[in-house]
Amino acid sequence: MKQVKIWIECMRLRTLPVSLSGVVMSIALTAWMGQFRWVPAVLCLVFALLAQVVSNFANEYYDYLRGADKVGRVGPRRGVTEGDIAPATLRRVTFATLAVDAAVGLCLIPYGGWWMLPLGIVIALAALAYSTGPYPLSYHGLGELAVFIFFGLVPVVFTHYVQARFFHPLIVLAGMSVGFMAVNVLLVNNYRDVDDDREAAKRTSVVIFGRKPAAAAYLINGYVAMSLLTPLWIMAAMANGLSRWTLLVPVLYLGMHTATWLQLTRRDGAALNPLLGATARNMLIFTLLLTACLIAH
Repeated sequence: MKQVKIWIECMRLRTLPVSLSGVVMSIALTAWMGQFRWVPAVLCLVFALLAQVVSNFANEYYDYLRGADKVGRVGPRRGVTEGDIAPATLRRVTFATLAVDAAVGLCLIPYGGWWMLPLGIVIALAALAYSTGPYPLSYHGLGELAVFIFFGLVPVVFTHYVQARFFHPLIVLAGMSVGFMAVNVLLVNNYRDVDDDREAAKRTSVVIFGRKPAAAAYLINGYVAMSLLTPLWIMAAMANGLSRWTLLVPVLYLGMHTATWLQLTRRDGAALNPLLGATARNMLIFTLLLTACLIAH
């Protein structure tokens, strides 16, 4: 059981709502538009979750190699750094999981076309390039951009595409909204680890710009995310295809988001750890409530 717990920690389950939320929102919007197809939808969900697990595994392994993680770190325990997982074992599991994810991605080709193959290759490379390669993104202040694209735009837009076979402006806006919320999960992580990252020469955006701008960005991102979905809120206000109850969804999210931000500005060190899960939780609750409103109509 101890070994199972170690691997679960390595998967970083508290961050998985990030990949889950984008696909679920896209499925809900696609169903609301009358174009839902369950097989490609489920494949996208599995693909997105495995891709994030691969990214989390790779991040832990390559941060260990670079010395970015250390024993007794402020953040959650890292199995390979603490000696609970052999580095070679983590590397093998990372690439084995990547292979399984690639197999799932290949199953999407009949639904999205052969051009999905290069897209899948780019996603696989991005999962690794976040932490390794000649220019690791997380070490050069590009982590947030990568998260915005690959945990926001890509899962939302292409989950819709493999079901409907066309692009829709509202889906793109939804992808951007999810992207801004996903970025906040990374911001909390980097906000907490700023001192360790600076010592390890890991130039995250928080290291580059400082904690105060990062906290301000966190707050703004949540409000921008809700404003991007203005077309939905207008439809709800007019009762045009959506219940007016839908308007409570962004209000509830912004309340939770603002409360989490206030805690972010008042905490330090290990006390910030719960806020990582809280940020992902806020995102998932918003997605599930919006999904319920969309499916109800």
